[in-house]
Amino acid sequence: MELTTVWFVAIATLWTGYFVLEGFDFGVGMLHRVIGRNEPERRAAIGTIGPVWDGNEVWLIMAGAATFAAFPEWYATLFSGFYLPLFAILIGLIVRGVALEYRGKRDEPVWRARMDAMIVVGSLVPALLWGVAFGNIVRGVPLDNNHEYVGGFGTLLNPFALLGGLTFVAVFVTHGAIFLALRTTDELRVRANRLATRTGLVAAVLAVAFLAWAQVLRGDAVSVGLAVGAAVAFVGGLVANTMRREGWAFTGTTVAIALTVVSLFVALFPDVMPSTLDPSSTLTTVDAASTPYTLKAMTIITAIFFPLVLVYQGWTYWVFRKRVLVAAA
Repeated sequence: MELTTVWFVAIATLWTGYFVLEGFDFGVGMLHRVIGRNEPERRAAIGTIGPVWDGNEVWLIMAGAATFAAFPEWYATLFSGFYLPLFAILIGLIVRGVALEYRGKRDEPVWRARMDAMIVVGSLVPALLWGVAFGNIVRGVPLDNNHEYVGGFGTLLNPFALLGGLTFVAVFVTHGAIFLALRTTDELRVRANRLATRTGLVAAVLAVAFLAWAQVLRGDAVSVGLAVGAAVAFVGGLVANTMRREGWAFTGTTVAIALTVVSLFVALFPDVMPSTLDPSSTLTTVDAASTPYTLKAMTIITAIFFPLVLVYQGWTYWVFRKRVLVAAA
């Protein structure tokens, strides 16, 4: 396998890990005011992601750094063309991070309400805009012969991309609700379980529509098979949720998100930024790649340190695996 293909697979893996892990973070952030009807319940909901949310964001940093180092022209085209939505995502992540850290610093209802609003917005905006961004990457954007984006912000708000944004939000809300059911107890657990079933039906319809449209735009037999597998896994997760088998339900949504992201990358390969103006302007892995020496050095370094990241993050989840109890008011 060529190193350009190896690094395309590596970047797809990093984005898959990011959306699986950050997906339930976003879901919990969007839901904690709905699930929690009082302060102890909201504190418990946030407590389910408290020890892990910042570690989950490491996957985004690694994905961005890997794209910059392995495919610098992809990075340049993507970040210049998608500057406004990516900037909004960054602001949303900063706002959410600040709110999560400072929510408990003052014991005042008004302060906590403001922090809660920041958590909700800081979870909703990135989830929506990541869906819009990936929808545009799969659909293609107007690129000139120099692989420079020549559209405007409105170009990115096309129907397929907006459907992608709504799909990401709905799926992450369901993923987060199932995670809350898995990590909480008593009434909070029951409430999360019920909400997951309701939002899951909406998410399933949106996801099927988005995946089907993506395969029509840019798909092959492999990506279609992966998309079908994602749909089956998601439905299986919803069925397990109705049976109060939260572990299997969470596994189902995790597999569904993973297969969805992989199917999009498989449908995209070997392109990284398709052009809607002229097929010859499409940016491919070969066009965007760094020098062979750079890719070789990166491969060696990643082979050493990436397993250490996996071990550390796995240990973190193991330590904080127990359910979170609602403290007495």
